[in-house]
Amino acid sequence: MADQKNYITPEGYARLKEEFDHLYRNERPKVVSDVAWAASNGDRSENADYIYGKRRLRQIDSRLRFLMKRMDLAEVVDPARQQGLEKVYFGAWVTLYSPAQESEQTYRIVGQDELEPSKGWISWISPLARALLGKGEGDTVRLQTPGGAEEFEVIAVSYASPETGG
Repeated sequence: MADQKNYITPEGYARLKEEFDHLYRNERPKVVSDVAWAASNGDRSENADYIYGKRRLRQIDSRLRFLMKRMDLAEVVDPARQQGLEKVYFGAWVTLYSPAQESEQTYRIVGQDELEPSKGWISWISPLARALLGKGEGDTVRLQTPGGAEEFEVIAVSYASPETGG
């Protein structure tokens, strides 16, 4: 999984790049400056500014390496350019009906770096997303959950956000 393709939407890639740029151009130089100042104050063994600054610098560098690797592995998939828009593929918004719960839920299939469960954004490698791939309106999906088997009916597939229409 370490070198698995990192499918991501254009917006998701932009967020990764924005975080990387912010850390590299803003946060890191400030912490380096703080550490240099703290180091100039003498004894580093009891210098909290120096110790915590070095720790923060390691955290930033670790996050920068992580973001760089994720961006290197990224394969940007633009949902607006998908073919077969009546089927569920990466980037799709899918509305499901659960007969057992008599409720509807909308999900968006996104990359691993874009998860936002509170918005219904699920990873393309999640069991639900994998079960949905290639399905269309009217299809039934059976999924094994911790609570037992559940069935869902696909009632809508779209590649435009339900909130904005785009």
